[in-house]
Amino acid sequence: MIRVMLVDDQVLVRTGFRMVLGAQPDIEVVGEAADGAAAVEAVRSIEADVVLMDVRMPRMDGVEATRQICASSSSGPRVLILTTFDLDEYAFAAIKAGASGFLLKDVPPADLLTAIRAVHAGDAVVAPSTTRRLLERFAVHLPDDNDAPRDLDGLTAREREVLVHVAQGLSNTEIAARLHLAEATVKTHLGRILAKLRLRDRAQAVVYAYETGLVVPSGGLQ
Repeated sequence: MIRVMLVDDQVLVRTGFRMVLGAQPDIEVVGEAADGAAAVEAVRSIEADVVLMDVRMPRMDGVEATRQICASSSSGPRVLILTTFDLDEYAFAAIKAGASGFLLKDVPPADLLTAIRAVHAGDAVVAPSTTRRLLERFAVHLPDDNDAPRDLDGLTAREREVLVHVAQGLSNTEIAARLHLAEATVKTHLGRILAKLRLRDRAQAVVYAYETGLVVPSGGLQ
């Protein structure tokens, strides 16, 4: 059973999500919060696997709530951001803060369910078309990261190539087809990339590739 917590300041939105998720035999809504501060407090006592997090909320926004939830425990719930298009820059910042991905609020129910299951399984949800739009429009507005830079020199040429395609929003299947590799081989390369660069998942890999200049917002390569 996947235990989900809903965080949104609109009661009707939470009600709608609860109805969709409650109809699934493998998903259970275990808690709700109307703002980020309440969400941070709630996850301390509620055992949730996935948090569906809105971005703009009173008291504490979803970006800061995501940062605190993800920083509190490596075994804590994974965060999936749900936002509207005009707030996508905040959703992207939330990925930097530790979110496992993001979706637009008008996502079809079936896609939402697939995303929740993927995040619960340890994957990251980064919709290719949305990723390209976000990175091209907002990459220059990302806040500076004070962490020590990680060196791309530790990657092989093939791993750099795979990372570029991941950052461009391609799925493993698409990367395999483009590079004439087995999909399992692409997964192996991605796993090694994440380990070498000390990244948590695919979402952080996308952010990293743009912040290091391996891929630039115009779509070109360095």
